[in-house]
Amino acid sequence: MTDSSPYAVIAKVFAQALEMDAPLSVRLNMLAEAVRTGAPAFSSAVETLIARLSQVGLGQNAPQIGEPMPPFMLPDQNRRLASLSEMLASGPAVISFHRGHWCPYCQMTAATLAKLQDRIGRAHMVAITPETRSFNSKLIERTGIEYRVLADPDCGYALSINLAFWVDDAFADLMRSVGQDLAAYQTRGSWVLPVPATFVLNRAGIVVARHVDPDYRHRMEPADLLAAFEQSS
Repeated sequence: MTDSSPYAVIAKVFAQALEMDAPLSVRLNMLAEAVRTGAPAFSSAVETLIARLSQVGLGQNAPQIGEPMPPFMLPDQNRRLASLSEMLASGPAVISFHRGHWCPYCQMTAATLAKLQDRIGRAHMVAITPETRSFNSKLIERTGIEYRVLADPDCGYALSINLAFWVDDAFADLMRSVGQDLAAYQTRGSWVLPVPATFVLNRAGIVVARHVDPDYRHRMEPADLLAAFEQSS
């Protein structure tokens, strides 16, 4: 990767942003600003992609507040199946969707959520990615997650709840040019990505809070997540 790679420029500020005592949005914006100034061509392509996804309303039809979260049964990092019904048997649940271990915004978000796992309880939290078990293990190692990370092959579950899209050839080529071949990370060589999202469910599996945004640089603030979870407990 060259110095103009978004991953190279993010690496220069990632550790600083990770340790900052600041809202997650501020720290994620530090990464985005590094890309805007250090890798402008990549940043421009990202803006075009996000505008396209926003225009078609990607994620708008994902489960809404007051609606039930559709059931799932997916394998975790230990090859054990995890289901939504299993989670809800012990109380409210927090479900987060990440693009993958390679995404610094997902790493930042997951590391932040890991700091809540003692307070929320690991049995009440789960992360879902389209990646294989070995790459989900890398996400765990990099972020300190101690709860289950589930593999969603080809984003099958995410697609079923209107929360994923196929990456076009032009953007796939751009990703490869900066050293990221998503097909190598996913189960069937796919180029499908979920919209990063967080859902908080009550004991009945009803969505009580959500954050869904096709702009992957925006995520739910931990304080909002925690407040919604505690109100549902």
